[in-house]
Amino acid sequence: MSDKTDATRASDVAFIKALAELLDSNDLTEIQVKREYGENDWLNVRVARGGVMVQAPMQMAAPQMLAPQVAPAPAAAAASAAAAPTGDPAQAPGAVTSPMVGTVYLQAEPGSKPFVAVGDQVAEGQTLLIVEAMKTMNQIPAPRAGTVKRILVEDGAPVEYGAPLMIIE
Repeated sequence: MSDKTDATRASDVAFIKALAELLDSNDLTEIQVKREYGENDWLNVRVARGGVMVQAPMQMAAPQMLAPQVAPAPAAAAASAAAAPTGDPAQAPGAVTSPMVGTVYLQAEPGSKPFVAVGDQVAEGQTLLIVEAMKTMNQIPAPRAGTVKRILVEDGAPVEYGAPLMIIE
């Protein structure tokens, strides 16, 4: 993907913005388009109310690129959240959120051992679960090392962009 030019990237951004405007102006809930540039070079875009997901061709390094973006919580917020665990789990310090719309799988295949369980120690980058989006299995890595405190989703459940998946402290 590093051979993409700035002009191609700018064109992709303009294309995604146009799709979002089309979604809004026609009161649609979702648009999905595949734009092919050549062999092994394409852009697959799905724009849905509540989030935008852009998917590039899967490569071995792709799971790291799909890592959830979780902002570090200030110390005061972390202390108050630890004292009061009620509230929105997505706002909890250590929350791992979904980077895309899809279906969650807690293990690699049906009947196998889950990637993690409550109480497990995880290393940064360790696979926590899989989110299937557009028939592509996306491994979701741990954004930091810690202990799995809560798993907030069930195996096979649909998730939205930004939905809390688990809490690691």
